[in-house]
Amino acid sequence: MLYYSKSVILFTAALSLMFAAAVGAQTAAELSQKSRRALSQLCANNHAAANLRSSAVAILVFPEIVKAGFVLGAQHGKGALLSHGRAIGYYRTTAASYGLQAGVQKFGYAMFFMNDGDLNYLEKSDGWEFGTGPSVVIVDEGMARSFTTSSVRKGVYVFTFDQRGLMAGMGLQGSKITRFHPD
Repeated sequence: MLYYSKSVILFTAALSLMFAAAVGAQTAAELSQKSRRALSQLCANNHAAANLRSSAVAILVFPEIVKAGFVLGAQHGKGALLSHGRAIGYYRTTAASYGLQAGVQKFGYAMFFMNDGDLNYLEKSDGWEFGTGPSVVIVDEGMARSFTTSSVRKGVYVFTFDQRGLMAGMGLQGSKITRFHPD
């Protein structure tokens, strides 16, 4: 048991250092540019995202999220809310998880807000959480192949992209998205 406790403590310390290095301070201009570039890359590689882009009221893009875990896990990233290609707000996402999991990975995700009501919920809530707000549809590879603009419904469509690293296992996760003001 002592070996297990030391491993968890060492892993937690390494995780903290990794998050600090990976999500260091970024200016608003840098975060806007990274988010626009990530959205362009997503839309170039995924026709469903490209189809939604013109219909969305706004798109929240997290270009790089770092996730790591060994029994306990965490993830963190920063992104920009884009409307007509212009950043109109900045957000961070943080999540914690518990379960059978091990590894480290980086990925991005984009949330396409299809109506003003769902966007207003993001803007006015004190930390938007998956499962407590508007209807969220995760668009996976299988769904993306048959996705058309006629299948778009009210809500928020989420695309995960640019996964790197290795993360295996399963666990319970809660995530929160909050507005912030970059330096």
